[in-house]
Amino acid sequence: MDDRHLIETGLDSQELLKGRFLHAFRDTVRLPDGSSTVREYVVHPGAVMIIPLLEDGQGGLQVVLERQYRYPVKQVMVEFPAGKLDAGEDILACAQRELLEETGYRAGEWARAGVLHPVISYSTEFIEIWFARQLSLGERRLDEGEFLDVFTATPAELLQWCRDGRVTDAKTLTGALWLQNVLAGAWELSWQAAAAPDSGR
Repeated sequence: MDDRHLIETGLDSQELLKGRFLHAFRDTVRLPDGSSTVREYVVHPGAVMIIPLLEDGQGGLQVVLERQYRYPVKQVMVEFPAGKLDAGEDILACAQRELLEETGYRAGEWARAGVLHPVISYSTEFIEIWFARQLSLGERRLDEGEFLDVFTATPAELLQWCRDGRVTDAKTLTGALWLQNVLAGAWELSWQAAAAPDSGR
């Protein structure tokens, strides 16, 4: 498709903020009709989210979730495990690290689902979505200053919480969509064995 009638062209860029991992800019852009306007946005290093599948030993399936206080919205949120990419870090290695650090679980098999862009109007952030299974529980390795609860729920419970508004986190809602379609057999995953033991920092 020819998208030239939609493309905006950058003319000038001004740095507004350089924080620990967020980098904010104000750009002047030329619009498709020739006029100009300003776009403000945040550069983000990217992140991963994991959908951990836990067999309950009775033929059933549960997912591993977290409860974490998110200061910007002043709420404890229900989420899938997730974390940002370190500079130069392999995406699967990041997923393995974050799962172990936050939940204590290692996974024997992994499958990449896709990618989501949670806030396309003002951030470059992308989140890689990975499924994990064949879980074995070890010890969590939370980062300094990180506080969260880990718990399990059935897929049906998670979907109910999404419908009822208990789960409003965008990445977790997207993960629930993936989970629902994978379990229904509508969306296929390509599983791979973990290439190497997970390691924490």
